[in-house]
Amino acid sequence: MVNTAHDTARPTPAASPWSAVGVSAFDELVYQAMLHQPDADAAGWALLTGASPARVRESCDRLLALGFLQPPDSMGGLRAVDPRVAIRALIRRRETESELLAATAEEMATAYEAGLLREEPSRLVEVVSGEGANAARLEELYAHAEHEVCVFDTPPYLAPRTPQLDLQADLLSRGIVYRTVYAATALEDPDVLSHAWKMVELGEEARVLPSVPVKLLVVDGRRAMLPLTATPAGGYCAAVVRHSAVTEALQKLFDLAWQQATPLGRPTEDAELSEGERALTRLLAAGMKDEAVARHLGVSLRTLRRRVSDLQERLGAASRFQLGARAAQRGWL
Repeated sequence: MVNTAHDTARPTPAASPWSAVGVSAFDELVYQAMLHQPDADAAGWALLTGASPARVRESCDRLLALGFLQPPDSMGGLRAVDPRVAIRALIRRRETESELLAATAEEMATAYEAGLLREEPSRLVEVVSGEGANAARLEELYAHAEHEVCVFDTPPYLAPRTPQLDLQADLLSRGIVYRTVYAATALEDPDVLSHAWKMVELGEEARVLPSVPVKLLVVDGRRAMLPLTATPAGGYCAAVVRHSAVTEALQKLFDLAWQQATPLGRPTEDAELSEGERALTRLLAAGMKDEAVARHLGVSLRTLRRRVSDLQERLGAASRFQLGARAAQRGWL
């Protein structure tokens, strides 16, 4: 009696790695036969594979098109190409085709999204409510970033910064460009300032403005996220905007602000500056008010102004603006 239960439980054979580059099991068999007996012909390879000469010739045509065989010449018939050369060339060709297909998918996705918006304009904006839902949507946007993330960073802060720091660090490790324009008022918070320095050290490109119009995240110029509530009392509520004229306008808004903002970076190690003076130049470059700078440094306003005056005198600067310009020229910013 046949044990049918055993037969149905028989494992499915694993797919051959050759199938990944478009080579069938029979074509692989023919190629192996040619490698073992390079001086044979279709009839000889047919004997090795147990197939008809006609089927072997059809297989040879396919292998020739894939680059596994050299065409016949005056020296003889078909010859196998070194498998190391043939397989690597085929893999490179497949990679190129995959990249072209991915680019085509992006173009088709644009048309798809435009069609959805024409059919139902309400799809343009998704409203996300609740701290957990906002965090999950933010993580999803970061995970799908391919080229660049642009951020306006300004108070108030309704969520912990630690998860965002981890997400940003992951993006930077993937080679994604990360640009942030901070509001100067945001950097008056020691935690925010510390976060900014950490991001700059990891590769973030950061700049500062006295204020920015709204919290904003733009991913690849195609997706944007911005809050709909501005206070903790309003809860966690944000809008996610799909690729459209709106996201293009938000990207242009960010780029205009970026052009006007002051670079935020750590000064180089300079023997002319003490550690306290380096900290002072960083805070001044962030555009902070005297009160905030004094609070960060733990000194009185009188002491702070005396230190700023000393720096101006050393650099021959008549104003704070000129002080910042000359400090930048020396690589202090």
